[in-house]
Amino acid sequence: MLIATTNPGKVREIRRVLAGLPGALVTLADLAPVEEPEETGRTFAENALLKANYYAESSGLPTVAEDSGLAIDALGGRPGVQSARYPGDTYADKFANLYRELSSHPRLWTARFVCSLCYVGAPASGTPVLFTCEARVEGEIAPGPRGTGGFGYDPIFFYPTYGRTLGEVTDDEKLAVSHRGAAFRQFREWIRSSGRT
Repeated sequence: MLIATTNPGKVREIRRVLAGLPGALVTLADLAPVEEPEETGRTFAENALLKANYYAESSGLPTVAEDSGLAIDALGGRPGVQSARYPGDTYADKFANLYRELSSHPRLWTARFVCSLCYVGAPASGTPVLFTCEARVEGEIAPGPRGTGGFGYDPIFFYPTYGRTLGEVTDDEKLAVSHRGAAFRQFREWIRSSGRT
């Protein structure tokens, strides 16, 4: 099964959730390079489906893909599906730009991480969509970045139950509550219950 991402942080988290399942897990890094598809979906679910179909066709493998991002209520749900493409060459730049946008909005800046997952069969079987799900984790944008753990927007995402940002927690703590962890646990349970193991 192909895990359709080049993000090493995502690969690390996904492999941890799916560890112990029979069968080989490969990532895009294990295959010949292929041009990334243009993510034209208007929702996380649309982009997850687009990527799953694209990479299944290019690899010939059953493929699981996800699309995820940060949705901030004060910004009307932005950056949303544009999270990875939000202005800024680095995440420090992205944070600075977000804080500039948020400065005209009163605190509390409620937000959530969202992860949509799509699993499709191999092209030989017509790449049917076999499983989809969506998971989220609720929180708020911290007054400033905190912590050096995690990746992406984790240092600015404050998780009230922990009283820390996801950049300040351990990998185990993050995976226990994160949007991606929850989505891939649902996927793992589906694999087990559907007899695909």
